[in-house]
Amino acid sequence: MAKTTSDPNYKVIAENRRARYDYAIEDDLEVGIILTGSEVKSLRTGQSNIAESYATVDEGELWLVNSYIAPYEQAMFGHEDRRRRKLLVSRRELSRLWNETQRKGMTLVPLVMYFNHRGIVKLKIGIAKGKKNHDKRATEAKRDWGRQKQRLLRQNH
Repeated sequence: MAKTTSDPNYKVIAENRRARYDYAIEDDLEVGIILTGSEVKSLRTGQSNIAESYATVDEGELWLVNSYIAPYEQAMFGHEDRRRRKLLVSRRELSRLWNETQRKGMTLVPLVMYFNHRGIVKLKIGIAKGKKNHDKRATEAKRDWGRQKQRLLRQNH
């Protein structure tokens, strides 16, 4: 995956910023997504949201559920804005994802949707475990201490 900012085709479409706060992400995976033409046109204008969505393995296929892609006004054949979208992943990865979600109680959380260096829509999903409230507070305290430490270092120099 090309994460270079100098690449003109790489563009973040939608990001799930809350996912890293609500979940402890153990691993992430880049997957493809099957879209219609009007959905791609709508994504080019940047009208989408993956914050409330999740991925699930259902009947041997990986699906993105409850993601929002705004309807494209100029399209002859529109699309349903919150339909289930099929995700493309290898058979080996699919079986690994299924095992982790069934046995270990993990969930599949979409982290970021973007156009890659070839201009193709990709989705990065994280294999995550839900955080409890005390875990969230500990993460927040650690982040606050990091900020405080940076302030103190800046004042001394």
